[in-house]
Amino acid sequence: MTEAYGQRLGERLRVENAPAIVTRALRTADMAVTEIRCDNPLPGMSDPIQREDAFIVALNFRELLNREYWEDGRRASVCDLRAGESCLYDLKREPRSLLEQPYHSLIFYLPRGALDAIADEANAPRIRDLSYKPGAGVNDVTISRLGSLLLPALSHPDQVNPLFLDHVLLAVGVHVAQTYGGMRLMSRLARGGLAPWQQRRATEILRANIKGSVALKEVARECGLSVGYFSHAFRRTLGVAPHQWLIEQRVALSKEKLRDDGLSLSDVATECGFSDRSHLARAFRQTVGVSPGAWRRTLKR
Repeated sequence: MTEAYGQRLGERLRVENAPAIVTRALRTADMAVTEIRCDNPLPGMSDPIQREDAFIVALNFRELLNREYWEDGRRASVCDLRAGESCLYDLKREPRSLLEQPYHSLIFYLPRGALDAIADEANAPRIRDLSYKPGAGVNDVTISRLGSLLLPALSHPDQVNPLFLDHVLLAVGVHVAQTYGGMRLMSRLARGGLAPWQQRRATEILRANIKGSVALKEVARECGLSVGYFSHAFRRTLGVAPHQWLIEQRVALSKEKLRDDGLSLSDVATECGFSDRSHLARAFRQTVGVSPGAWRRTLKR
């Protein structure tokens, strides 16, 4: 069992409470994120983490001055880390730090199997290694923003949509693979459709926003595509435009809600992301062929 996330990681870094989220969005490997916080550390070296073919990315929320970092038993660097900077670590090199200042970090766990799966689904060559300077901080805005989305979820994981958590952690993995591993998308995109990982991510984002709204450019950006190319590739892969696909998902959800006689049509519309009952009626009739009221009466008969 890995020591690189959750309470086992907390023990290595001398904290009692280490909340973690694990995603199984990739079938062959888990990814995870752990929150580590210590306001009054006892000076000393962090305990070694069991060696494995995996990487961790630490997003730091506190400034650390003259921080000492060690790899393979040797001091690798002494440098300042600013709040908001990220550091990469290779768990094959037994990374350790001198813990003598208060620290607060999000630590993302990326095993080799996860990086391989990400590359495979992108139809890209597998990544051999990640490019980073041992112990040095990087101002990675993407990691910082994705990490900020996860902090509330670590406090109340039962209140967050699992699709959202899978999406954010997968986005971290893809970003690391592209930015530090040099992963580049290849021929599968040339055929005009979405790669499997892009299709999964796009539909997860849309489903996660089924009751609200999401800008098409945001979904396209998460897939690494321009808005125009994404719209074309989405239609080619799923047979309909993104907005139409989302409407179909809302109509499917409304069918489930209409089985509850305690919900009015206005309530159903609100629950399913439509602006009002008229909006629900138009979309429902276009998709199903009858009005929601008529469909509900048919159920009763």
